[in-house]
Amino acid sequence: MHGGPLSGTRIIEMEAIGPVPLAGMILAGLGAEIVRIKRPSVNTAWDDLGEKVLLRGRTEIELDLKSQTGKSDFLKLVERADGLMEGARPGVMEKLGVGPDICLERNPRIVIGRMTGWGQDGPLSKTAGHDINYIAMTGALHAIGAKGQPPTVPLNLVGDYAGGTMFLALGMVSAILNAKTTGVGQVVDAAMVDGVANLLALFHAYLGSGNWIDEPESNLLDGLAPFYRCYQCSCGGSVAVGALEPQFFALLLDGLEIPRDRFAQGDRTRWPEMQAEFERIFMSKPRQHWETRFSGSDACVSPVLSMREAFEHPANKHRHVFQEHQGIMQAAPAPRFSQTPATITKSKTTCVEAVLKDWGSGG
Repeated sequence: MHGGPLSGTRIIEMEAIGPVPLAGMILAGLGAEIVRIKRPSVNTAWDDLGEKVLLRGRTEIELDLKSQTGKSDFLKLVERADGLMEGARPGVMEKLGVGPDICLERNPRIVIGRMTGWGQDGPLSKTAGHDINYIAMTGALHAIGAKGQPPTVPLNLVGDYAGGTMFLALGMVSAILNAKTTGVGQVVDAAMVDGVANLLALFHAYLGSGNWIDEPESNLLDGLAPFYRCYQCSCGGSVAVGALEPQFFALLLDGLEIPRDRFAQGDRTRWPEMQAEFERIFMSKPRQHWETRFSGSDACVSPVLSMREAFEHPANKHRHVFQEHQGIMQAAPAPRFSQTPATITKSKTTCVEAVLKDWGSGG
């Protein structure tokens, strides 16, 4: 049994890509006992690498759900589990004979988290898609990037992981908590379009109040404001500036040696002039100069670090934001708990009989 606040919580994770394995990593890091079901004789280079990062902390077994034996063993696990997470297209689990109705019949308190892009129903529910498609259809992608240019692809952080993983994990924990008090399980329909829509709440509020222009690089937080954007330095690196509040903006001007009365922060007519001046000044020195200049300041100026640089930055090292596990630097479990600290643990491969013995009788 792992440590962490979810210690003793048993979850079955179906082999998947995208949000589901990251949800498994996060929940395992918080102490959940997760058994990952893998199809037989399927292995990729991603699995070998993922074992050390995305797939860490799980027990992995192979089951052929197309066989009667595999299906029977799977349902025995269901009887003993608190939760099940899967990321197949709608209808796939039902076609295999292990859909929610059958699982809930075997174990009325189990929580079944179903992760998709478009949701379990609707005109797009059985259509393929990826992160970029889901954030495109919710309005998020349109708002990210430079005016007059195609949107910037924000990795797959917004749809897969923020809108998908985090809402799946929250849904699982919430429904498992409810099941522990009521004895009644349920299905969690976690769709990335739903999650991303929720992430846009602040911007919906701005839009609804007439304080948001529905075009990229046209607003306070989308790159238009000179005091909330990135600037290139003479070394080729960049700094991120987030001096939104007036007192922080004043400190930014001080650090750039610009008189405080030179620019009025809220005067949008002068933002192009302000941006040009900031660009000129930041480009005059290397990134390290600006990091040193603004060190300890509330001007909200930070170096834009590469992933490898982030591993070595003193602030991150002090907090142990990243840890080395099996020779690979990666994120430490988050968030942090004072009484039930979470830890990174190795994944392992075993057989279904061993898991059933460990999990004991169902019900």
